[in-house]
Amino acid sequence: MKYNKVVVFDLDDTLYNEVDYLKSAYYEIAQYVDANEFGLSDEMFQNYTNGSNVFKLLIGKYPAFAMDDLLYKYRNHLPSILPREGALELLLKLKQEKTILGLITDGRSVSQRNKLNALNITHFFDDIIISEEFGSEKPCIANYMFFEKYSADEYYYIADNVKKDFIGPNNLKWSTICIMDNGKHIHKQQFNLEQVFLPKHQITKLSDAYNIIK
Repeated sequence: MKYNKVVVFDLDDTLYNEVDYLKSAYYEIAQYVDANEFGLSDEMFQNYTNGSNVFKLLIGKYPAFAMDDLLYKYRNHLPSILPREGALELLLKLKQEKTILGLITDGRSVSQRNKLNALNITHFFDDIIISEEFGSEKPCIANYMFFEKYSADEYYYIADNVKKDFIGPNNLKWSTICIMDNGKHIHKQQFNLEQVFLPKHQITKLSDAYNIIK
């Protein structure tokens, strides 16, 4: 069956702000390590912003805990995160128009699935590609070519990381859309790269993507 449009999204710092995942994980770990230490999660986040090794400093303060314990909590906790402004509205509008929706995200299966469940958006997507499950990470073109099975007239990829997100879909002649940093992105955006890495469109809010796709 041939489809008109396929719209594929990135997850982290596209459909939600990844810094909120960090804060959620730090709060969970702080409660696990010392629930009575008020402000411990804020201290952890401050250490992160300073470029320090957060878990190494925490173990120095609480030597009874091992690195593996903290990493397990970080990767497996059910985060307290919310969709980025306009994300749900865009997904709902596209779904109502019978658009094929996909997701391509790098990371561990349990972490990325927990994020999707916390955001309550799994049901919007026809296919979800998570690097640990799929066997390759962006910018591997196979992650994008998976969606070519729909033989659509138009393909779109909405993401944020200029270094790795757009080179694959650009080579496949997809329309690529970059959601600009709202001041909260984990990875700073750099546009002084070769043309093949650069998105065809830049937007400041997700709702603007609809005007490109429609």
